[in-house]
Amino acid sequence: MIKIGVSACFMYPDPNRLVFGQKTLTYFEHDMSRFLSRKGVMPILLPDLPWEELEQYLKEMDGFVFQGGADVSPQSYHEEMIESGRWPGDYHRDQYELKIMDWAFKQHKPILAICRGFQLANVYFGGTLYQDLNLQTKTLVEHRNAQLYDNIFHEVECCAGGLIESIYKQKKVMVNSVHHQGIKTLGNDLVVDAISSEDQLIEAFHYKNSDQQFLLGVQWHPEFSHTIQDKVVDPQPLFNTFLERLK
Repeated sequence: MIKIGVSACFMYPDPNRLVFGQKTLTYFEHDMSRFLSRKGVMPILLPDLPWEELEQYLKEMDGFVFQGGADVSPQSYHEEMIESGRWPGDYHRDQYELKIMDWAFKQHKPILAICRGFQLANVYFGGTLYQDLNLQTKTLVEHRNAQLYDNIFHEVECCAGGLIESIYKQKKVMVNSVHHQGIKTLGNDLVVDAISSEDQLIEAFHYKNSDQQFLLGVQWHPEFSHTIQDKVVDPQPLFNTFLERLK
């Protein structure tokens, strides 16, 4: 059985929440659990525990997925918050995930980083983020629509000789888009694999020594592709590439 460790999303105590309102919840979104699950493959949610307790579970994992969710905090890449802290992010989750990512990377465990995970990986390698694309880049591309959510999509260009091109054998693919933050400066030792066709925003990268350490990050949500599967690229070849590194 292949075991994939999945970093948790957090929902903090909220007295207005009727169920477990006084408690912190750790979870992964249902589409993600379905996307990662198949015969012989078991996704396992990684609990938020003191390191000496958590590490014992990390040692049992064959690879790691860092999923989407709350913004990465500007504190994590040493920048001041814009617009009076309108987008504070989740600093606690950042620190929890960065510890797991550091362990996985140093243990040469394959890593797949999705949306927030993609942004966090960039921060791990010393990169920075746009806290809000519309405000800071004036992009005309609709990267996020709260109402339409995973029904919006746009074209990305696959970099020649890159990992995404090798997976899809195409120069351009369509992907969904559910993010308002993005890569500002690329992290050290990361190689760009895809960019948004219209505004040149980085949409995918991998770690430069992929034979030594497999780390692939994508800004889009492959697990949401079923929503508009007739309009976006098939997510299975991407996930299969990750699975091959776990065997």
